[in-house]
Amino acid sequence: MITRATIRRRTVVKIRDGRWQHEKDAVVVEEPLEMRLAVPSGARVLSLATLMRTPGADIELAASFLFSEGVINNRYDIVTIRYCVDADEEAQFNTLIVTLRPDVPLDLDHARRIFIVSSSCGVCGKASLEALRLRGCAPLADDPPVRVSGAALAGLDKTLRQAQDLFARTGGLHAAALFTPDGRLLAIYEDIGRHNALDKLIGAHLLAGQLDLLRQSVLLVSGRASFEIMQKALMARIPIVVAVGAPSELAITVAQHFNLTLIGFLRGASCNIYAGAERVVAPT
Repeated sequence: MITRATIRRRTVVKIRDGRWQHEKDAVVVEEPLEMRLAVPSGARVLSLATLMRTPGADIELAASFLFSEGVINNRYDIVTIRYCVDADEEAQFNTLIVTLRPDVPLDLDHARRIFIVSSSCGVCGKASLEALRLRGCAPLADDPPVRVSGAALAGLDKTLRQAQDLFARTGGLHAAALFTPDGRLLAIYEDIGRHNALDKLIGAHLLAGQLDLLRQSVLLVSGRASFEIMQKALMARIPIVVAVGAPSELAITVAQHFNLTLIGFLRGASCNIYAGAERVVAPT
């Protein structure tokens, strides 16, 4: 297991009640991660994307990114994902080389076009329902039915805050957490990019062969619900998406079109349900 620093200590000036003090403060690490694709037929290595991320769970991040973009369909499409240890010391653990099975169909021109990303905006320029339809996405079937109670929802944001160890130390990270419908925390991943945090969560389950678990769970993201968040949830077939912040109009449209439940502005027992209210059990 390769361990990379996720926080560093920097000297800052803190102003409190008019007093200036020089203190050490914890700040979150942000570094680029370049994904390269090894093409066995031509013995070539192509650069596909550079993500800005917080080091950690890089393999899961790359796997889920390829999965959510429709490049792979399952974990068996991947032969290896490895760090480029031949690079210089600074870059070797910021570069991943992905080798796919030779029979995986790949449109390299399309791949280059879709891989334009950053930690702030995720995958850009593809915010359309047509892109999801062309990728073969279908509305979620409510089978087996997944239901969450208002009481279970009420505790999710508190549980998320308590589990965000790095955020508590830095104040600079987003989180994506997976819960059972009764509110039990299953997994949490943090990253400076909210889409990266979700990719790490999905990628961990993809590589572990646990995609079925995602399909029976509730996703909570620490920021707003954007098109990209809903796209990744749809590809992973996560039925219920909850955001601490606001959803975008397009995120709501995606939820409505593809039968996802979308909840925003979760604050304790308060929230807004924007789509799929039938999955939320009202108090009797």
